Amino acid sequence: MSELNIVLVEPEIPQNTGNIARTCAATGARLHIIEPMGFKIDDKKLKRAGLDYWHLLDITYYKNLDDFFSKNQGNFYFFTTKALNRYSDVKYEDNSYLFFGKETKGLPEDLLFNNPENCVRIPMINNAAARSLNLSNSVAIAAYEVLRQWDFPELLCEGKLTKFNWADAEDASR
Repeated sequence: MSELNIVLVEPEIPQNTGNIARTCAATGARLHIIEPMGFKIDDKKLKRAGLDYWHLLDITYYKNLDDFFSKNQGNFYFFTTKALNRYSDVKYEDNSYLFFGKETKGLPEDLLFNNPENCVRIPMINNAAARSLNLSNSVAIAAYEVLRQWDFPELLCEGKLTKFNWADAEDASR
């Protein structure tokens, strides 16, 4: 089974982390949080954003980046507005780790400088006023690109109507 890992480096806004936790729970991705955080893990806003998905979450905390790298190996991809490569041009291998930096500063520049081939960006307009996408939106875009490339392993890819049957809708359209 392919394993997707989302890595948050020093997240600052509890609502973003809660939304990301929910995305991880709904996709089966593992969540890694590198401290320090800008909030306490029992923050009401964090819990509220994650709703009732916390029991589905596989989450690990680390003291700092060195602690994380000493305990994990895999394919590391660093999401940043400073990258030259587009996220959609990368072929994500099994055991991928998608890194996202803190909301106010992003990832440390020395980390980016030392890993240029693994730095990727989500394209945006060229306007200084639009500095970056929301962190939780960026994580969702990245996670679903990886899962799309992997053909959505172990994810439910079709839904059901409550009152109707899709087969009846197909018959009616003919």
